[in-house]
Amino acid sequence: MGLKLHNTLTGRVDDFKSIEPNLVKLYTCGPTVYNYPHVGNWFGYIVWDILVRVLQANDYNVERVMNITDVGHLTGDNEGDADTGEDKLQKGARREGKTAWDVAKFYTEDFLEGMNQLNLIMPQHVVKATDYIPQQLELVRKLKAKGFTYQIDDGIYFDTSKFKTYADFAHLDLAALQAGARVEFNPQKRNHSDFALWKFTPAGENRDMEWETPSDLVDNLTNSIMGFPGWHLECSAMAMSILGETLDIHTGGIDHIPVHHTNEIAQSEAATDKIFSNFWLHNNHLKAEGTKISKSLGNGYTLADLLAKGYSPNDYRIFVLQTHYRSEGNFTFDNLTAAKNRLHNWRNIATLRHQTHDTLIDDDEKSTDERSVSLYASSQAVTEALNDDLNTPAALTIIDDAFSRLANAKLNDIHQHAFNQLLETIDDMLGLKLLETTPDVSDDVKRIIIERQRARTNQDWQTSDNLRAEIEKSGITVRDTAHGPIWEYTD
Repeated sequence: MGLKLHNTLTGRVDDFKSIEPNLVKLYTCGPTVYNYPHVGNWFGYIVWDILVRVLQANDYNVERVMNITDVGHLTGDNEGDADTGEDKLQKGARREGKTAWDVAKFYTEDFLEGMNQLNLIMPQHVVKATDYIPQQLELVRKLKAKGFTYQIDDGIYFDTSKFKTYADFAHLDLAALQAGARVEFNPQKRNHSDFALWKFTPAGENRDMEWETPSDLVDNLTNSIMGFPGWHLECSAMAMSILGETLDIHTGGIDHIPVHHTNEIAQSEAATDKIFSNFWLHNNHLKAEGTKISKSLGNGYTLADLLAKGYSPNDYRIFVLQTHYRSEGNFTFDNLTAAKNRLHNWRNIATLRHQTHDTLIDDDEKSTDERSVSLYASSQAVTEALNDDLNTPAALTIIDDAFSRLANAKLNDIHQHAFNQLLETIDDMLGLKLLETTPDVSDDVKRIIIERQRARTNQDWQTSDNLRAEIEKSGITVRDTAHGPIWEYTD
């Protein structure tokens, strides 16, 4: 089964094929670095990490760009107009009594550390908007030369009426949007859907981040005008500068579809006369306790918040994988606890690989055993589930079934190679680090386990209990089965 992905552009699950053989050019909308990311933000980044892993498993080399929005994302975006309000970095600077540059640096470093904690594959290009100002201005220059821009008091805008397919991507009813607009934020705009490419710094305002507007971009220039890029412009300029004019895949959240990604398509394709991206993938929202994540509700939990409550980044990672990326998720601590318990069980199953040595039946003799064949089939089934539009819930169910069989198997019946291959598949495609986080116990603990089993055989229950207590000091417990003792992690 080949890789199939739901493409927002076509509205269906399509067979994936890259432009160049064995190479995928992928762009991911990254964070606006003015505050700590919360669980809702991390949901999408975990999903797109799975996408990268699945592409690699299908023998693609992935060249990926992820932006760091450190200027130009205005607070009006929360009200449906990304061209109004205060720059979120300026807002963060005012909140913390720092410069916008300092705020951007701090939260960029925090975000990258969060990626590391969540075991997310780092893109080859993690790029800051402020480092690509010349490329953004050049894109404005191209659009102006082709007649797609106009200038009003607060900046240079894209005229969406001149891009005839503007409404197609998000299936927008532009007339209804115009009539139903709650506020006409800027009466100088020709169309309600027009968006800012380059904003002018308001008179009398001092901004930490601003650049001189090139004279050839400004009509009737009498004095130099300082300005800054529009949020939408940044992504197009960075993506095309590094990956070329047409991408294989562009990813982001569904909230980006009607405005941000629609605007990216318009400005990019107007400038190049080429399709901007062949595939568009969008993750759904994650709610918390059934409601929208909001600072006012106090449900924007960060990784640090989860850690303080005893949950690891890996616990959160497997929680995310329990929901299909196109389905709406719901974060609760009960759900997170269930995910934590699931991962704990999986880690204990993974430890069985340390306990299958020196078995009486060689792996070669077990290779044709139905149970061994089933393990190999599980690895393949996990891959097939993920190739089916990143179906992580199905993949987890397959793993649960395989691990349930292993939990009830005799240790000397387990085919080591098939078992290790399944664990490697899980780690490579789901990033759960089962192999890395499940080390073998020490020789001393193994010796005590043998002594305890000898005591049990001799019905010396007091010694057996004492030795169990000694074992548990190492964070290990022993589960007695009909086939002998099996050690597991207590936590």
